[in-house]
Amino acid sequence: MIRMRTDFFAESLGMGTSMVVLMPQAAAGIGMEGSDGASGAAGADGAGADGTGRDGAGADGRGRGVPVLYLLHGLSDDCTIWERRTSIERYATEKGIAVVMPEVRRSFYADEAVGEKYWTFIAEELPELIARTFRISTAREDTFVAGLSMGGFGAFKLALNHPERFAAAASLSGVLDATSLDLSWTGTLGERVWAGNEIAGTEDDLLGLLAQADPAALPSLFLDCGTEDELLDHNRRFITAAEARGVELASRLRPGAHTWDFWDESIQDVLDWLPLQDR
Repeated sequence: MIRMRTDFFAESLGMGTSMVVLMPQAAAGIGMEGSDGASGAAGADGAGADGTGRDGAGADGRGRGVPVLYLLHGLSDDCTIWERRTSIERYATEKGIAVVMPEVRRSFYADEAVGEKYWTFIAEELPELIARTFRISTAREDTFVAGLSMGGFGAFKLALNHPERFAAAASLSGVLDATSLDLSWTGTLGERVWAGNEIAGTEDDLLGLLAQADPAALPSLFLDCGTEDELLDHNRRFITAAEARGVELASRLRPGAHTWDFWDESIQDVLDWLPLQDR
């Protein structure tokens, strides 16, 4: 893998921000297997040694580039946390998939009422920037999103609001019912993000979006949560809502808590579950 920490100016935020990007390459080092589909070492833009993308073309309309997983962090974390707490680089290397880990601070992936437009950033500006900068596929069948806790909320928010963009989405210990979220312990976060406004019926109401969704149009959905996790009830309510709507959901409630041991195991299962296309 080529690992890049990228600092850039985000128009939607009006300030600089960061992301970590992992791009596959054929030579992976001692003890590692290179990605089978990569033809030559990937350059900074994900290009192979011959200047082409993974299948001889990039995301500029000349063909498909590398499949990508947008991997989202939780409330107290940043764009580096998945690398620091799991072996995501090693896991993604084995799958030949790019990983984009953006920075959204404590925004709940929302256009904050008193703050920055992180929903506009994550849903609009970031994918456009990725398509322009890296040889990553923009095809729906090659595009996936996953996250933990607040990032699980962000992953399903993207999937339910923009089902045409993603082939699969995964939530790990996700905040899946923002309408019942107790934010009293977070100080001013609730006022900054939502300013006391009603969440029900908005783009942040995942259960409401699920109740109105066309099951056939949705991406594949994966939910994993520990039975000792404080967000277990959120996940149970999402499972119930999916069943009521006839939405196919791969769900798993198993022993575990809101911990990185749980998520390190879970992200491996997510990568195994993703419908990666043969190349």
